[in-house]
Amino acid sequence: MNQDDRDLFLEEMADVVPIKQDVEQQTALRTGPTEGQLARKAAAELSEYHQRLTLALNLIPPVKPEDMLSFKRAGVQDAVFKNFRLGQYPVAAELDIHAMQLRQARDSLLSFLFAQIARGHRCVLIIHGKGYSSKPFPALIKSCVNYWLSQVDEVMAFHSAQRHQGGYGAVYVMLPKSNVKRIESREMNSRGVRKK
Repeated sequence: MNQDDRDLFLEEMADVVPIKQDVEQQTALRTGPTEGQLARKAAAELSEYHQRLTLALNLIPPVKPEDMLSFKRAGVQDAVFKNFRLGQYPVAAELDIHAMQLRQARDSLLSFLFAQIARGHRCVLIIHGKGYSSKPFPALIKSCVNYWLSQVDEVMAFHSAQRHQGGYGAVYVMLPKSNVKRIESREMNSRGVRKK
């Protein structure tokens, strides 16, 4: 741009006033987390769980192949837990880890649980096997699953499955309601509508 063009441009633009940006509106648009932030948060949670869900067998309380597994967090209603342990809720998905190596079983379990939570599934089935001949002690994967599930905050409850779904070689896992389902339940309860 030569000097004459520059002078002409400045002369034409002399009375132009810059537009003020609405900072309040921009802030309102950016209140939710970005996809990148959500992905980083999920990766951090998964990393934390990898540390919490130990592979050190001396820290995992052993169970026997024929032991019933049962766990319920505070806040899970007794009637809900009873129906859950009796297999009266539909199983949305299942994962078979009984023949996996320990690390692979743990990583598959974590990935599966978080994928099912993201899908809004409430009840899933984990097949861990009874492990009569597992080494270094019987019921190795079963013992680990029993311990690991109790360490995952998002697991509301778990219980050994009914015989036709694996019995003591599998476990039902109750996952939390999604925000959408919570809102639906709250609305139904406020209107006095009972779900059948």
